[in-house]
Amino acid sequence: MKRVTIYTDGACSGNPGPGGWGAILIFGNNRREMSGYEPETTNNRMELMAAIMAMRALKEPCEIDLYSDSSYLVDAFKKGWLKSWHARGWIKADKKPVKNQELWEELLSLSNTHVLHLIHVKGHADNPMNNRCDEMATGIIKQKKAAEAL
Repeated sequence: MKRVTIYTDGACSGNPGPGGWGAILIFGNNRREMSGYEPETTNNRMELMAAIMAMRALKEPCEIDLYSDSSYLVDAFKKGWLKSWHARGWIKADKKPVKNQELWEELLSLSNTHVLHLIHVKGHADNPMNNRCDEMATGIIKQKKAAEAL
C-alpha cells in the first residue's frame, strides 16, 4: 500500500461567508497542490472539504498521514466522536443533530477505503506545508472576491 502525506487547511471570510480550502499531497518526490472555493460556507466545512478533496484525488487505497490544524476534524476521529455520531444516527451527545453530516459521512467512507492517520498541527505557526495550505485557501477567497468586484 502506498504511503501518502497530505496537508490540509480551510478558511472562511466571515463565518459563514465565502470560503476556500487548500491541500498538498506528497508521494515520494511527487507533490500536488489543490484548492477550491465555495461562495457561502463555514470554516469547519472548508476544513472538512480540504480533507475530502485530497482523499478523493487518490486513485487507489493508500496509507495516509493527514496533517490538519483543525481540532474539529482531528478530534472527531481521534476522540471517537465520528463513530459515536454515526452509531446514534448523526445525533450528538447533547441530542442535537451533527452539523455537516454529509461531509462527515463522506469522510467516514473515505477513511474506510484508506488507512488514515490524523496528525494535529498548530495553525499559522512554523509548519511550512500547513502555511502553504492556508495561503491557497485564503488566496482563492481573495481571487474570487476580486473577480466578483469586476
